[in-house]
Amino acid sequence: MKKRKIVLGLAMAAMAVFTLSGCGNDSTTNPIVNAENGNSSENVNQTGTTSENKTEEGKSQSETGLDDTNSNGQFTNEAGKIQLTKAYGDLEACYVTYNEYANASLYNAYVKKEGDSTYTKLNSQLTRKYRDGSNTYIRTDAVGLKAGKYSLKVVPVVNNAEVDNAAAVADITVVAHIRDGFGFVGGSSSGAYNDDGTLKSNADIVYVSNSNKDTVSLKTVDKKGKETTVTGIQNIINNLKGNTKANPLCIRVIGNITDPSVLTKGDLYIDSATVGLTVEGIGNDATMNGFGLVLKNSSNVEIRNLAFMNCNSSEGDDCGLQQANNHVWVHNCDFFYGDAGSDSDQAKGDGALDTKKSSYVTHSYNHFFDNGKCNLQGMKDETTENYVTYHHNWYDHSDSRHPRVRTCTVHVYNNYFDGNAKYGIGNAMGASIFAENNYFRSTSGMIPFITGQMAHDIQDDGGRTLSKEYGGVIKEYGNVFDGTFRYTKYTDNNTDFDAYNASSRSEIVPSSVKSPASVPYNNFDTASTMYAYTLHTAQDAKVSVVKYAGRIDGGDFHWTFNNSVDDASYDVNKELKQALTNYSSKLVSVQNI
Repeated sequence: MKKRKIVLGLAMAAMAVFTLSGCGNDSTTNPIVNAENGNSSENVNQTGTTSENKTEEGKSQSETGLDDTNSNGQFTNEAGKIQLTKAYGDLEACYVTYNEYANASLYNAYVKKEGDSTYTKLNSQLTRKYRDGSNTYIRTDAVGLKAGKYSLKVVPVVNNAEVDNAAAVADITVVAHIRDGFGFVGGSSSGAYNDDGTLKSNADIVYVSNSNKDTVSLKTVDKKGKETTVTGIQNIINNLKGNTKANPLCIRVIGNITDPSVLTKGDLYIDSATVGLTVEGIGNDATMNGFGLVLKNSSNVEIRNLAFMNCNSSEGDDCGLQQANNHVWVHNCDFFYGDAGSDSDQAKGDGALDTKKSSYVTHSYNHFFDNGKCNLQGMKDETTENYVTYHHNWYDHSDSRHPRVRTCTVHVYNNYFDGNAKYGIGNAMGASIFAENNYFRSTSGMIPFITGQMAHDIQDDGGRTLSKEYGGVIKEYGNVFDGTFRYTKYTDNNTDFDAYNASSRSEIVPSSVKSPASVPYNNFDTASTMYAYTLHTAQDAKVSVVKYAGRIDGGDFHWTFNNSVDDASYDVNKELKQALTNYSSKLVSVQNI
């Protein structure tokens, strides 16, 4: 692939290594905050080079970062010592599970990168106790690791002292997230982290569980730089509003959390946060259950490894980017049904992940479970041309808006469209969309691309699907269509088409190709300033998405759809809805919370 840069002449995004594994090196056991050592960023692509991002077409899985041999580490259990049951590496995080040790009051855990001489102690809150039926076990996660191989060591504490019955696991492979897309143009969306995956050296950490969500405290400073202690998760976030004196903040969510006592219209509200904020889940079961997350006027914010479930806020979105955000990255999250809204098309909740009046945003590796409306991009009164990237998301039997775009410039690549009942990508109000190397699977004749007041928007319902809003142009190339579809290509009808099917990735769409609103394609993807990005073939992207989209290990909530029924249905899946309503965590306790 050619080297690509982003439009508007802004700085090229930093490339990231892609394979899968991950750990985190916390250094103290302070239950409130912790500063971790930051490391300098390494801007490398998948093949380890620093200057060129090459196309992935025709290459092997190992060359494209689709290495399917995740290192689970090497360990041998010894009699009388802690008995390890699993060790696993993932994206910038890894974990180990083990049986309870007799008389242990807690466990100290340590991590060491290959080549280092000493271990670093992990924060105590990263160790939790679970009960699955009659089986009780302990799990420790390490997060905030740059790519490499790691060892984890667990030591039991009996009578306030470590005992010499530790267990260790070596050779756990950790790899970096892909930090690509508009979210990394002219700035970073890594929040409290560096772009190499390590936490910023001056970042504060807050651990939030259902038991301490209203009592967790942070010693910090207010907008005048005066020392203060803030209590409760929403109040801690509120302290960031317009506050340039505060440190970067990493909020680590543990387990299933229901509504905190302080919310804004039923949502956790991030307003005017600009110092670097990450809200991340720890492990595979971090869940915001019953409330959503809203961002506005904020910059350099990262949301990752969270599930959004049963949202019943006034706004209604699981996660909503409202006005004036920039450099936001939402990735590796699971999106489930919200509570039914008042409108007829809100039976599954309102938007899953909407982006309104916000620019330089990347949404990647998220898993959408039968959501009715996944991604609205832009508003009817949108007056600016905003820039958003969607890559490696799994639209798993969701109905529509993957995304639905108004006015904006959007790159949609390497996503998996899996049995979508209504349509895939929608273009309204003159947007320019490049849909590249996506995998579409359908048995029901879905519409992969729909443009306002053209082709299938008119044929299906007289133009009501996109609210009678005139579209712009969708350029598509390299997409795979597996099954039955309704799609009118430009080469089939050059006056009434769903999308312009380019003959090559680098083809410039002629200005004569226009929507009824006479809005031509802006050719952002072929401009000399287009950002560099890692591109997989559509087939390889599907493999990567199925394995890695959503929370680590696919999360703790699993659901298998029936393609013969669910591909064509946009009704609420009653069994799925009931399972979400009845969901409960297997978490028993968290150390030091």
